[in-house]
Amino acid sequence: MNPKRKQRLILILLGVAGVSIAVLLVLFALRQNVNYFFTPSEIAAGNAPQSQVIRAGGMVREGSVKRSDGSLEVRFQVTDFASDVDVMFEGILPDLFQEGEGVVVIGKLDENKLFTADTVLAKHDETYMPPEVTHALEQAGHPDTMNK
Repeated sequence: MNPKRKQRLILILLGVAGVSIAVLLVLFALRQNVNYFFTPSEIAAGNAPQSQVIRAGGMVREGSVKRSDGSLEVRFQVTDFASDVDVMFEGILPDLFQEGEGVVVIGKLDENKLFTADTVLAKHDETYMPPEVTHALEQAGHPDTMNK
């Protein structure tokens, strides 16, 4: 093989190797930032991973919101009307957070099935329901909760 072709081949191989490494790094970074959505029924069945960031959603159970005196800690239950998940959140809740309304929480599940939320997202108007929550409630047989 002449030197010019050999040099081109080496440059092409180095380019392919560089692009391959870049793609692998991007895929690795994206895999760590993915958080999956689980319904309260899936969490109760043990399908949700522990100590990994996940999203859970449903309706805030009526009468379940308990605020701690002297701190910003709030405990409440998220339900899909088939199962409930206990959620603990420390911080300021969104203004639209209410009992009986749709909510999505982002955080980690511990070994006692207590969901420690880092973020609480509440629906933003009277008619909107997050698609994941709508689907979860339909699967649980309660599509009428979206038409309040």
